Order: sequence, then C-alpha cells, then structure tokens
Amino acid sequence: MIDLLAKLEAISDRFREVEKSIGDPDLIANNNAYRDAMREYKRLEPIAEHTNLFRAVWDDLTQAKEWAKSDDADYREMGSEEIPKLQAKLEEIVLTSREMLLPRDEADDRDVVLEVRAGTGGDEAAIFAGELVRMYLRHVESKGWKHTFVSSSEGTVGGVKEAVINLSGEGVYGWLKFESGVHRVQRVPATESQGRVHTSAATVVILPVAEEVDVELKVSDLRRDTYRASGAGGQHVNKTESAVRLTHLPTGLVVECQDGRSQHKNLEHAMQVMRTRLFEQERQKQDAERSENRKVLVSSGDRSAKIRTYNFPQGRVTDHRIGFTSHALPSILAGDLTEVIEALHLAEKAELLKNL
Repeated sequence: MIDLLAKLEAISDRFREVEKSIGDPDLIANNNAYRDAMREYKRLEPIAEHTNLFRAVWDDLTQAKEWAKSDDADYREMGSEEIPKLQAKLEEIVLTSREMLLPRDEADDRDVVLEVRAGTGGDEAAIFAGELVRMYLRHVESKGWKHTFVSSSEGTVGGVKEAVINLSGEGVYGWLKFESGVHRVQRVPATESQGRVHTSAATVVILPVAEEVDVELKVSDLRRDTYRASGAGGQHVNKTESAVRLTHLPTGLVVECQDGRSQHKNLEHAMQVMRTRLFEQERQKQDAERSENRKVLVSSGDRSAKIRTYNFPQGRVTDHRIGFTSHALPSILAGDLTEVIEALHLAEKAELLKNL
C-alpha cells in the first residue's frame, strides 16, 4: 500500500511541476506546448487531489494505531474506535487509486472524426445509417460538444450512404472510442410489403483527430483534385469547384470534403481527416503489437466486428461485447447513450483491474 502511495506522490510532484510551468510566458507563447501542458494539468489534477486525501487518511490511521497502544485508557478507546472506520475508508481510496493508475490512452483528450457508412441492407441500411448519425449528433449536443460535417452523401430513399463529421469537446474520444464497429438493425422496413423482419447494418468508426505534429504530410505525397459539390446547397452547388479530393499516393488513402462553401475550408478539413487516418494506421500497428501481451475486453481494433444490435420488434438494444441489454431503444436512438457507454467503460475498467 505504501508503494501505491509513493506512485501517487510521484505523480503529484509532476502535477506541481506542470502547474508551475503553465504560468511561464515562453510556454504560453507556444500554442502546441501550452495546449499539451494544459491537457496534462487537467489529467493530473484529480490524481493530485486524491493523493492528498490518501496521505491524510494514511496519517490518521497511523495515529489511531499509536493511540490504540497508549497507556492512556481514553486514547486507547479513541484509537480502537477510529481504526475500523479509517481502514474501511482507506480500502475505498486504494481501489480508486488503482483505477486512476490504470493504463491510459493518450488520445482520450482528443477531438474525433466520426465516420458512419451504410453496410449490407441496401436502402434500409442507408436509412439506419442516417438514424445513427442523428443519434450521435443528439448525444454530442447533450454533452455540450460541437460538430462540423466534413462530407456526406445521401441514400436514394433517404438516410446516408456515408457521413464524415468532426466532433469537438473535452474528452470526446475517450468517451466515444468504444462505438467503433458494425451496428445492426432488425426491423420491418417501410418498403417491405410482406411484413418480414430484415437485418441491415452500418459501420461506425471513431478516430482521434491527429494534429500536424503527429503526422508530417508532404506535398509531394498528395494529389489534390477539385470538383463541383453535389447535394444540398442552393445556387452554390454545381457552380463553383469548392469540393476537394485528396489522395495520399504512398498509401492510396482518399479523403473528400464538400460540405464547406469555400475550397480553402474544405481543403483544411480534408487535410485534417487525412492526417487522422494516417495517424490511426500507426496506432493500429502499435495496438497490434501491444495486444500480444494485453487482451482487452472492449476496445477491439477490429472494425468489422458486430458490436451492437438494435431490435425493433422487441424494443431492445444489445451490446454483444459485454452482454449489455436495454429495452430503451427509442431513447437510445434519440441520443441517450450514457447508460450504454458507461457500461462499456465499467467493463473495460474491470477487465484492466483484473489483469493489473
């Protein structure tokens, strides 16, 4: 237990160093360095506060044990009464401490590129993909986060064939990262005359946004094409070549952006998404190497895995990774994802603690 406290106090020492540094004018003048320092400050602050509590209860328990051995009857009685209470409190603190020291994804504080694509199921899959997009955007709004469309294409009878959206806010990736995978819907499509239940699917990908310092994009590695935007947009559509398509020649990755009204803005968004996808490729390589030594229950990198089913006849949502089931399908599709996401985080935390 004393080793655990020593680890926490070492982190607290680092917190005080960061706290001191963020007032340095030279650091403030460097936007990237200052941003990173503030992220670290916010991450370490609760650990530093928890360390103070740990030390206080530890010292109180040590004092109570000394009292219990005193020659003075009053002190012995007081110490004997305090020891069980302080030991119980210390056990809770130790559990919280272990959780705070669990391995952490450094990308958790980053913004997100959300990609939703219709899968098997034709028109019904596109309709379902559109519902998933609305579900996530409503959830994002409920958290006070912001979103910006990078690109989107509609299905032939509604919904979306593909949507790429930037999500920004504190801790977006850390909260949404377990949403990646194949989402299935089971229901009777509006176009089904026989009343038969069909299964359709859409793929969701949650990517942590890469910054310029993470990925170096060489101009010589990119082919840039412009074309006229299509879709909603009034007179702007098909009159100016504002849409941008970037191709990364070494990897063949292609990014398109057409939702902004200016070519410059679309290029900026496309560059960000390209960096993000290249950054994710590198992260997947690293995850594959780590997975040989560490198996994780929830955060699988397999984007083709079927992770969740939305069953309309039974009003049920099931997350297959952890066996979670909810009968609040309408509210979940309306954006109330908190219960589902919290269950995934708790399962991941329990698995990590077991393997610690």
